[in-house]
Amino acid sequence: MTDSAARELRRTPAKVWQEMVRGNERFVRGEPLHPRQDVERREALVGQQAPHAALFGCSDSRLAAEIIFDKGIGDLFVVRNAGQIISDSVVGSLEYAVSVLDVPLIVVLGHDSCGAVLAAIESQGADAPQLPPHISTLISKIIPAVRRVGGITGTLDLDTVDSQDVGREHLRDTIAELLESSELISDAVAAGTLALVGANYRLLEGMAVPDIIVGMV
Repeated sequence: MTDSAARELRRTPAKVWQEMVRGNERFVRGEPLHPRQDVERREALVGQQAPHAALFGCSDSRLAAEIIFDKGIGDLFVVRNAGQIISDSVVGSLEYAVSVLDVPLIVVLGHDSCGAVLAAIESQGADAPQLPPHISTLISKIIPAVRRVGGITGTLDLDTVDSQDVGREHLRDTIAELLESSELISDAVAAGTLALVGANYRLLEGMAVPDIIVGMV
């Protein structure tokens, strides 16, 4: 890819988000274009990449980012882990996307029926089983959202805790922690060269619904 072609791909945060919205709308309608997935595209990207956006989402097998947003090879810089939990490796990867790959948009994607969210909720109930240590560490960052939604400090009545409410709270916590953890990312947002969109993906409809926006889109 030439330098001029790479510059062409450096779209504004607003334009990139609108492109992603249109791609998701095509996916929801069952009319995806499957763009930029041919041999020529693959060959063109051997030497370098210029993704349109970064996406940080859950590892859930139902959240294939390029399919959901009808994108092609090299269009998205994707970082995923169970429950979209902020860590040093996640922050470093997203800083790389912003500072080296020059992406103007980070999408943080949560979803309904998230196993990590459900595990965090169940861990706060009476007689909750002990989880393996690494899973326990992973879901510990979701527990504050569980407690806020549950509204009490003791053992929760799990029937009163809505997992979708917890997922939304956790999504907002994730974006807040990302901005707090990365001066590079928060400075780029302040400068207007980067925006963050937190969205919840509805498994049945296939729709990514924005919940929180930081920056100009």
